[in-house]
Amino acid sequence: MASMTIGVDVRTAAAEFDRTAVADIESAAEDERKQVLAQFPLEEWAKLPLERYALGQGSPPGSGPTYCRLMEFGTPHLGSIKGGSAAKHIMYHHNSGEWRLAAPLRGMDPQDAWAELRGQFVRAFDAVGAGDFEALDDLEVLRYGPTLVTKSLATYFPQHFLPIYAAEHLRTFVTLLGGEARAGVPASRTNQQLRELVRSREEFEGWTGQEVMRFLYKHFNPRQRTIWKIAPGERGRLWEECRDGGFICVGWDELGDLGQYQSDTELKQALDAHWPRSSGGSLTLARRLLAFRDLEAGDRVVANRGTDEILATGRVDGSYRYDPERPEFHHVIPVAWDLSHAQKLSKPQHGWRSTFAKVDASLFARFTAHNADSGSNSVPGTGQTQAATPVALPEDVQAVLDALERKGQVILHGPPGTGKTRLALGAALALDGRADVLGADARQRAEAQAEMLHGDRVSMVTFHPSYGYEDFVEGFKPDLSATGPGLTLALTDGLFHSLCSRAAAHPDQTFLLVVDEINRGDLPRIFGELITLLELDKRNLPVALPVSKRRFSVPPNVRVIGTMNTADRSISHLDAAVRRRFAFLPVGPDPDAVSGTVGPLDLAAFFESLNTRIACHLDADHQIGHAYLLRDGEPIATEEDLSAAFHHEVIPLLEDYCLGRAELLHRILGGLVDAETGRPLLMPPQDLADALATEFTSGVPGPDA
Repeated sequence: MASMTIGVDVRTAAAEFDRTAVADIESAAEDERKQVLAQFPLEEWAKLPLERYALGQGSPPGSGPTYCRLMEFGTPHLGSIKGGSAAKHIMYHHNSGEWRLAAPLRGMDPQDAWAELRGQFVRAFDAVGAGDFEALDDLEVLRYGPTLVTKSLATYFPQHFLPIYAAEHLRTFVTLLGGEARAGVPASRTNQQLRELVRSREEFEGWTGQEVMRFLYKHFNPRQRTIWKIAPGERGRLWEECRDGGFICVGWDELGDLGQYQSDTELKQALDAHWPRSSGGSLTLARRLLAFRDLEAGDRVVANRGTDEILATGRVDGSYRYDPERPEFHHVIPVAWDLSHAQKLSKPQHGWRSTFAKVDASLFARFTAHNADSGSNSVPGTGQTQAATPVALPEDVQAVLDALERKGQVILHGPPGTGKTRLALGAALALDGRADVLGADARQRAEAQAEMLHGDRVSMVTFHPSYGYEDFVEGFKPDLSATGPGLTLALTDGLFHSLCSRAAAHPDQTFLLVVDEINRGDLPRIFGELITLLELDKRNLPVALPVSKRRFSVPPNVRVIGTMNTADRSISHLDAAVRRRFAFLPVGPDPDAVSGTVGPLDLAAFFESLNTRIACHLDADHQIGHAYLLRDGEPIATEEDLSAAFHHEVIPLLEDYCLGRAELLHRILGGLVDAETGRPLLMPPQDLADALATEFTSGVPGPDA
């Protein structure tokens, strides 16, 4: 589905929405609803056996899918609850042989737990049938499966509920339509609140629940979906079949139906069983395969050949299916392809050497821009159109902007090399109206950042132990323009004082301070009394500065982004008053950023496997960031670059972390450490990729870009 449309009025968007395009979806949804009612009649719920309800067990012959499987995977048009943890089903049978139960049921025999859960489902159905909706608030066990419970109620009682199930999405839509979202109430109750708001607005008069749901997700989707690049076989050899058949497919057929896996850990275990390896790098592949499985109607995909050719873009128009009748590549997703975006790229995308890769929204907008003037293209079966110019920001940038809007200041924290400063400057570019360069090449982005920092609205500073209040707020400093004898001191405004003065003069604009390495400074000394004024409800509150006695306030249009390396100092060491006034966003290592191969080495698998060992033997704060394996913003592509990065950057960092403890370094690097000397082995670049693949990623299923 589309990302949230910026600046669109609900009334205007509703007037332009093509309700007739939802007709086919509505018919399919009603067929799915009848299927649920036929297989699981409401009157038979009181005696429904556990084996007909729960995931992870074989259904009796001829009985069809279990209730949970049907609701999650077999009824996509009713509204998706697919993906994520199987915990959404409140109880399920894990492939380890254990029953996994929600907190109120833990310690109970599975049949006793099911009796309690089934009883609460029945009481919920009875209450809604009698119009006693408040009774839903007392069903504690059902609160542990809000999406499944709300979808169940909407399926059996569509006259009372909308086909929208995620609590966070429901609260967002309630706020959008002028209601007050209430935390702590069941999702089903928020669903009813949203339905009443819809009924109260004349623009939705006569609309069905499906029309309302499709409209809200098209224009105001709370969740920005990832755009995935998926290779149709090695060098695109299956492209004609995918194009003509309207689908995209991938291999790893030995895994069987991906719908049987309830977590990335479970799928990783299956990968390791089929392709034995010495470490945990297959977790990256497991997550990508589950992301593929969980693609939803309206999601965007890109088909590629190699690293520099786009075969087509497309929109998903159905759900994942496992097709063992195909000779190969059994995992299939239906896609409506748009061939007008086929092109050779001027710059290779080195991260596209693997089957799956994320595509930045700004990059996607660039290579689809040449078709922007050809009008919007209707997408069959989805009731959606192709937007002329995507407006979505990258998810991480949007998260920073949301935190700034909510709190006023944010600290981006994580291990070294995870791109915290880059993300801070990316958010600054977006605030400065330069979001179009976020997906540009390194040179264009650097030029835009330099131009931005030479302006008046965005300032950047790096804190260090000698940085003080007089540098940040005000203080007496040598007057270099004085001509008389001796030292002359003059009252000088600090960086933040000057920024606030400019912001006060232009209240209609947002001003931003980026503080790199914020935790290296003595924050209570640097901020002084201004730490109180950072709170949004205390903006424009004047105080008398202790040095000059001048009145000073922090304007409401000032924002602060700090970056913090957690390998140097954890969040818990920050002053408590500072912690309370900042939002904290983690910026972790991103294996997708280093998708690619160097000889036999899968970079992303090596990267995640190495970090798994670091987290095990040190801690998560000492992992390495993806920037160590990037060159000019792209994954390293040559054996020489790999050798330089590993020997000159990664090894020194790990040796520093291990503090001379050779046995600790050996546990992390294994066979790459000399057993006699305890020192890392030096080897030619052409041998290093083989050694890393053997140590960290042996048995990786090969990429097929």
